[in-house]
Amino acid sequence: MFSNTEQYTSASKAFFESQLAALSALTSIAVHGTEKLVALNMEVAKASAADTAAAAKDLLAAKDPQAFFSLATAYTTPNAEKVAAYGRQLTDIVSATKAEFSKVADAQVAEVQSKISALVDDIAKNAPAGSENVMAMLKSSVANAHAGYEQMNSAAKQAVEATDAHVTAASDQLTQVVKKAAAK
Repeated sequence: MFSNTEQYTSASKAFFESQLAALSALTSIAVHGTEKLVALNMEVAKASAADTAAAAKDLLAAKDPQAFFSLATAYTTPNAEKVAAYGRQLTDIVSATKAEFSKVADAQVAEVQSKISALVDDIAKNAPAGSENVMAMLKSSVANAHAGYEQMNSAAKQAVEATDAHVTAASDQLTQVVKKAAAK
């Protein structure tokens, strides 16, 4: 089907190099996101240890049960707010990492689709006479694969957006509940 083996070899090499570059970019994004997550967790762990020590010291110094429970309630509100803030920060890190992943993946898919379309066009140009129906089916298959990817990508983006919205709403509700409980 190919009149020029070099075309196929060149296309294969370019595709491989493109995949390798995309893998490198995605790995870098994953490492960067993990670094942010580890930094957030370390920050929270340090603050939590300090807060716990201070709370334990204050609770042990309470003179009577009423003072003890008053202090315990006072420490609960900021902790719940810190949990909600942690959830928001975690969501931000995950959302930013996902956005960077999507950007690289979308660019990679667009590049691959373009190269595949160009390769199919080259094949069609060099196809022997009488193979028009086969070429039409090949082009149709490629077009259908592109359309299927677009639908899958759109559905995945909608699912991620819905999940982000639910996590944000849950964090907001937790903050509201904590504020109402503290006000009582």
